[in-house]
Amino acid sequence: MKDIAAWNEGDWVAAIAAVALFAVLAIGGVIAAKRSEEVVGHPRGLFVLFYAEMWERFSYYGMRAILILYLTKHWLFSDGDANIIYGAYTSLVYITPVLGGYLADRFLGQRKAVVFGGFLLAMGHLLMAVEGDGSGYQSSPAVNVFWLALAFIIVGSGFLKANISVIVGQLYRLTDERRDGAYSIFYMGINVGAALGSILVGYLGETIGWGYGFGLAGIGMVIGLIVFWFGKPALNGKGEPPAPLAKGTEWTMYAIGTVAVGALWLLIQYQSVVGGLLLVSGGLLLLYMLYEAFKLEKQARDRIFAIIFLLAFQPIFWGLFEQAGGSLNLFTDRFVDRGGIPASLFQSVNAIFIVLFAPVLAWLWRTLGHKGIEPSAPAKFGYGLILVGLGFVALVWGDSAAGDAAKVSALFILLIYWLHTMGELCLSPVGLSAMNRLSPKHLASFIMGAWFFATAGGNFVAGMIGRATGGEDGEMTRQGTVDVYGTIGWWVVGIGVVVILVAPFVKRLMHIDTLEDRPEDALAGEDELGEPQAGGMHPARD
Repeated sequence: MKDIAAWNEGDWVAAIAAVALFAVLAIGGVIAAKRSEEVVGHPRGLFVLFYAEMWERFSYYGMRAILILYLTKHWLFSDGDANIIYGAYTSLVYITPVLGGYLADRFLGQRKAVVFGGFLLAMGHLLMAVEGDGSGYQSSPAVNVFWLALAFIIVGSGFLKANISVIVGQLYRLTDERRDGAYSIFYMGINVGAALGSILVGYLGETIGWGYGFGLAGIGMVIGLIVFWFGKPALNGKGEPPAPLAKGTEWTMYAIGTVAVGALWLLIQYQSVVGGLLLVSGGLLLLYMLYEAFKLEKQARDRIFAIIFLLAFQPIFWGLFEQAGGSLNLFTDRFVDRGGIPASLFQSVNAIFIVLFAPVLAWLWRTLGHKGIEPSAPAKFGYGLILVGLGFVALVWGDSAAGDAAKVSALFILLIYWLHTMGELCLSPVGLSAMNRLSPKHLASFIMGAWFFATAGGNFVAGMIGRATGGEDGEMTRQGTVDVYGTIGWWVVGIGVVVILVAPFVKRLMHIDTLEDRPEDALAGEDELGEPQAGGMHPARD
């Protein structure tokens, strides 16, 4: 145990995070001790979901914070290969909710799907703690356990991520005025878990041992699963199967999930195949959307064209944004004056900024809306692209200011995360709401799936950009990385400006003035601003 007098900045940050975690758990204990059906005006079930999702995000983002460092320092992958593995992994995490959501809607129900997903996630995170002998991926057979761990996490996220937020919506009637407040509380749990997980898992992984970090992530997922399991009575029967479920059918669904783990274990080892499948699938998805569009009347067809326009910029935005867990994490580790703070702890900044600035953006849009000057959804996309591009431009400027002899100030890492968070808040919730508002009723779920598919594509693009920072020999250099960042930053700023210029035309394609309310399709939490990396918001179903 290190003497407190010898603590550095990283030790203090981790200690504060640990105190914050205990405080959150203490509040949970107080809530659990209450026997009333409601807590602070909301059903008890909301807080079961809050804590279950908090722990799931704690484990996921904690593991994500140290993944690329683990790949390069423990398994000895080159920087380029590590980035493409990271990109393939995160892209698959955004695709598997299609499977998990479909099986839950048709057979399992959301509650059973969440339990199964939580079990797979716990297995995956605990398997990540199997480090092998440290001889590298080329000679250690334990690398196969590592691939299996990733497969468990990918499939587990698919079953859990697609369903737990749906249960939140089921706790309330569509006309219940508490719904927006409920999602505010729920998404607070997402961001608290993401921030604390990044700090605590990252701290243990980098300062004590990788196995300790991944072990803590696994323990967090187990705790979340226990909370959800024993909190079943508080859900009041919500999230159950849509029809009586025979045991044989239920176990068949679990078998499908298990087979998917095996398939993903193989697929994640061949990242180029993942990229090829995404490219082909994306092309087919676009052709199908155009096919459906030309069967619709003019206004509905125009809205599909507007949706395609917005979807086209998803991979660009997330390709830059997702450098956070990839090349930017490596850059922070090697070329930034961190003052004793482990690089992975900076992964918590995005979640913290979302908590701080999401209400500010929500207030700003409402204020501008009341004055009749709120930017359109396409214009907000443009602002999001400009901000994510400017983040990299600012970092390049910080590198230039530091000079070759000194490391980059950590203030520029905070600045890039702030700009990227503001860009995310301009694009992600706005895009989710637009997909829901503009899609024809019979294509609503398909369009929402296309949104997350485009996000998956962006994550793979992030891996390709990260690989480019490794240069020809696969090893990142400071100047090479800054050159890549400067190029992509300015290009995306330019793209953002073009998007703003054409936004009035795209807005006309949306035909907002003739949209009709579809309360049964209300987007769960569309007034909220989501979690880091925009996962977890799905259409509410009652």
